[in-house]
Amino acid sequence: MKVHFETTGCRLNQIESESAARIFLDKSFSVSLSSFTAKSAVDPDIVLCVLNTCAVTQKAEQKNRRIIRLLLEKCPRAAVLVTGCYAQLSPENIESIDKRIAALPGLLKSRIEDVAAELSAFIAEKSEFCAADFAALLKAGICARAPEKSGFSENAFKLSTDSFLAHSRSSIKIQDGCNNACSYCTIHIARGHSVSLDARTVIDRVKQLESAGQSEVVFTGVNIGQYRGAYNGGYIDFAYLLKLCLEETSSICFRISSLYPEVADDFFCDVIKDCRVRPHFHISVQSGSDSVLKRMARAYTADDVRTACRKLSEAKKNPFLACDIITGFPGETDSDFEDTLSLCRDCGFAWVHIFPFSERPGTPACAMKPKIPQGVSGERARVLGEWAALSKIRYIESCIGNTYSAVLETVKRPAVYADGMEMYHAVTENFLHCKIIRKPSDKKIQPGSAVFVRIISAVPSKKGGEIDCTAEIV
Repeated sequence: MKVHFETTGCRLNQIESESAARIFLDKSFSVSLSSFTAKSAVDPDIVLCVLNTCAVTQKAEQKNRRIIRLLLEKCPRAAVLVTGCYAQLSPENIESIDKRIAALPGLLKSRIEDVAAELSAFIAEKSEFCAADFAALLKAGICARAPEKSGFSENAFKLSTDSFLAHSRSSIKIQDGCNNACSYCTIHIARGHSVSLDARTVIDRVKQLESAGQSEVVFTGVNIGQYRGAYNGGYIDFAYLLKLCLEETSSICFRISSLYPEVADDFFCDVIKDCRVRPHFHISVQSGSDSVLKRMARAYTADDVRTACRKLSEAKKNPFLACDIITGFPGETDSDFEDTLSLCRDCGFAWVHIFPFSERPGTPACAMKPKIPQGVSGERARVLGEWAALSKIRYIESCIGNTYSAVLETVKRPAVYADGMEMYHAVTENFLHCKIIRKPSDKKIQPGSAVFVRIISAVPSKKGGEIDCTAEIV
């Protein structure tokens, strides 16, 4: 019997899905993690599909619903368990789609282990699997039980694995939830209040990864700036945790998933000078206009962002700086948008993740006026996107001829390329996605291995996560 996983959204979701998949594997289920498409063949052995969802925008919710319908079509024997942020915010709407669906709220996501046990028992007891009956069982039991503590993720760090099925770089979720209440955001509702993994557990897991031969680990969280991990009878912040991890290890490198501008203080920037901290920082910015940031209820100004980027650039040579920007927030004027463009230029962001404003029901921003027409918001996103694409090419060109450490990715297996050559995909320390063309006679390199590469040329790309450049192994 097989269980199929689909995941939308952030790296935290990806980690949690990998962890949940490991639970089912340990209970002797066959597991698949590759996303279905409209052309995917039907697999009659799939009895459960698990969709781990994002709800950061309306488009994310639309994508979730599209995947749900695809799963129902492609796996007619299967029950569909929908969890994650969308399941936390709209469980009734999800379950109304089909009787084969059960919604497990995101704050209760750790109960997937109970789902695996329930599925094993259900299959053992029934002569024939009925997806609707199993979904009804989940809705009446596991999905319906009250949480242990309101407003907090139940057992937030249970879904955590150091053994990854679809990723070459290990990740550790050190923080979950958020205590902020930004006027446009539902994440503090969907993921609950901030919680942190105790520092000793984090350090020990990093040491285990190093002993197992891992070359890099990514620290992830909803808001790493709110990390407050228990340590020696007190609590430490993320910068001090990173310092301890560096002191207690010797070879493993560290990448930070994202951070708020206020994290980049003098102490943090002193810690990251260590060569084992990757020169790649994704900063949650959202706008370059102080008036817009105030309406967003963000706790910093545009100049705070500039200061953070300056300090990061002084601490690390030519770092890859990226950011998030929302265009078309209620009340955003042409002048506000020009302030955002100016901030991006001043900071020299090598990439910008751009999100036209999307109303989230129940948030203060829904009532804010004036609303910005979608056409205007989209045009601003287009203009910023064109600048971001050129900025990324400029950054890559500044790296041509330089040598960087890199990790070969498992998601891009070696494949036959033109003239019998083979193509590898690697991610450098400064987050460049490299295409490496090698002769079949060259020494094979296993995905996940650490290598050194020299950047040869830029490959124009309009989206993040695509191939950025060509490189050679040195």
